[in-house]
Amino acid sequence: MTEYRKNPALRLRLGQRAAAVLCMSALTLLTSTWVYAGDLTLNETGSTLLYPLFTTWVDAYTKSHPGVHITIGATGSEAGIQQVLAGRVHIGASDAYMSDADIRQHPDIINVPLAIAAQTVNYNLPGLNATHLKLDGPLLAAIYSGTVRNWNAPQIAALNPGVPLPNHAIVPIRRQEGSGDTFVFTQFLSYSTPSWESDHGYGTTITWPGVPGSATAVGNAGMVQTLQNTPYSIGYVGVSFTDKLAAAQLGTAALKNGAGEFVTPSKDTITAGAASLGPRTPPDERLSLVFAPASGAYPLVNYEYAVVSTKQPDPVTAAALRRFLLWSIVPSETNEAYLDTVHFIPLPPHTWELSQAQIQTIK
Repeated sequence: MTEYRKNPALRLRLGQRAAAVLCMSALTLLTSTWVYAGDLTLNETGSTLLYPLFTTWVDAYTKSHPGVHITIGATGSEAGIQQVLAGRVHIGASDAYMSDADIRQHPDIINVPLAIAAQTVNYNLPGLNATHLKLDGPLLAAIYSGTVRNWNAPQIAALNPGVPLPNHAIVPIRRQEGSGDTFVFTQFLSYSTPSWESDHGYGTTITWPGVPGSATAVGNAGMVQTLQNTPYSIGYVGVSFTDKLAAAQLGTAALKNGAGEFVTPSKDTITAGAASLGPRTPPDERLSLVFAPASGAYPLVNYEYAVVSTKQPDPVTAAALRRFLLWSIVPSETNEAYLDTVHFIPLPPHTWELSQAQIQTIK
């Protein structure tokens, strides 16, 4: 019992197993009433962070569900949301939830968490990429606003005593397109740095400060490539690209969390962040998991959303969409293995129940 109380990962696993019994019953009922009526195509586009997971999911799902085709695209979270609002795709994959104003304008659109992910802060610092530099929100805000320009600036040195920081200009890299990674990263800057919140705020797209020498990249793949090709650069990358970051031998920062600790991204620290804030998730599931106050929590954690319309063109399409989304969140060892390949973690039981309830509203 003591281990259960102290280990958030264990609590989630036990909760997942309990929830699986309920979930399997629901899926059995759904399967037994499924009537297939010819080839059907579902279309998805959006988050480049979610794209590797959707690639794995779609390959597995379409093999076991002949006649169902699913197209996927990596266009950025903002584009995914806009394509759903325009009625051009069935699923908009997004690392960001829709704003209150957008929800009021589009009451038939729901934001359904499918999994939990994170962003990493990475750099190409010759000779130091094997070192986990300590960085915090105010320092990153200063770098991206241009008030801290050199790697050996006193603010960086103060957090990293004894590290031989080079006297070289920092090259901050940001996403060019509307991005859920930008949404999460700028939330972290806003929640940790009042001046950033008042001057720039957060969103999939923001008006970035004009920092001389800064660069842009398209998608997470583009961010990794730009970091690799740009010595002394810094950027933010979705955790599903962790393996590509390692292959590129780029550095990963230890970030200061809400409890004042410097932590690196891992399954345990991402789980701790989600466990501390997940129980607050409201029925519509639009909730930030950024900058959790709990000890051991990684601060750049987020829900990965399927943004969908509850009003589909016909009952067959609606049933196919419900069936795929329920399959994608079912608590099982197989699904957890899919998530492990992209360094995601499953939804905790409370959020899983809310996601299932939202999916059932699709008609």
